[in-house]
Amino acid sequence: MRHLIGIEDFSNEEIDSLIATAEDIIADPKKYSEVCHGKKLATLFYEPSTRTRLSFEAAMMELGGGVLGFSEAQSSSAAKGESVADTAKVISCFADIMVMRHFKEGAPMVASLNSTIPVINAGDGGHNHPTQTLADLLTIKREKGRLDNMVIGLCGDLKFGRTVHSLISAMSRYTGIKFILISPDELKIPSYIKDEVLDKKGIPYEETASLDEAMPKLDVLYMTRVQRERFFNEQDYIRLKDSYILTPEKLVNAKKSLSILHPLPRVNEISVGVDKDPRACYFKQVLNGKYIRMALIKFLLEEAGK
Repeated sequence: MRHLIGIEDFSNEEIDSLIATAEDIIADPKKYSEVCHGKKLATLFYEPSTRTRLSFEAAMMELGGGVLGFSEAQSSSAAKGESVADTAKVISCFADIMVMRHFKEGAPMVASLNSTIPVINAGDGGHNHPTQTLADLLTIKREKGRLDNMVIGLCGDLKFGRTVHSLISAMSRYTGIKFILISPDELKIPSYIKDEVLDKKGIPYEETASLDEAMPKLDVLYMTRVQRERFFNEQDYIRLKDSYILTPEKLVNAKKSLSILHPLPRVNEISVGVDKDPRACYFKQVLNGKYIRMALIKFLLEEAGK
């Protein structure tokens, strides 16, 4: 049974194939409108979500399938103490494929070990968010025409940002990639990402606290919000939440070909004045998320023989 728990579960060839399928869906959506007819997607969201949950539901509907599930832990039997393992076994009786977002790192992995249907990780704590990464890769590919030979700036919360961790893991598999890691000291990239991905693979990277200094070098700027829900200390959050705010003025020295991404939701880390800049890609990124999830659902159901 194939699952998507981390982006490393898929080879480069499989990722490229998913991107190609997503681009074909964009070009001819009617061709895919019944490929999941009679199939059901279960969405198990133990944490709040707008884009990810709705994009999965929209994706399944546009493939001709149905959707069931819950949008908060309190509306599920988790409120009664049911384990993730038991929930996975139960959902396997009702659906053909499941998507799980959970506040605990590793919960989707536990679900996959107890499920008889494909499991997709839609975000587990501060660890991984592989389907957002697929949306990011599709966006970069469509904007830049390639996934290699570029400088990528990752800015903001690099410590708790699961989208950042997944994107580094994915992009480090392509040639000619360099990362510039832009954050305050308290929110620097975790050492295990450096040790297990960047240093292990010999990927060049810089760490800096200055967005202004990094800006002229970047082909892609990936902004993130400082996440209140990941802090144990409210005062630390308040002190750091406005560390990096992207404004039109900060883009004066940026490349004309820069692509600005953000996994959303934003709070105030990107000024609304940037929205009209042709380099802003974050709302395209949302739409691309639906298309790549359509490709992913189709692929996993085919792999499962469903």
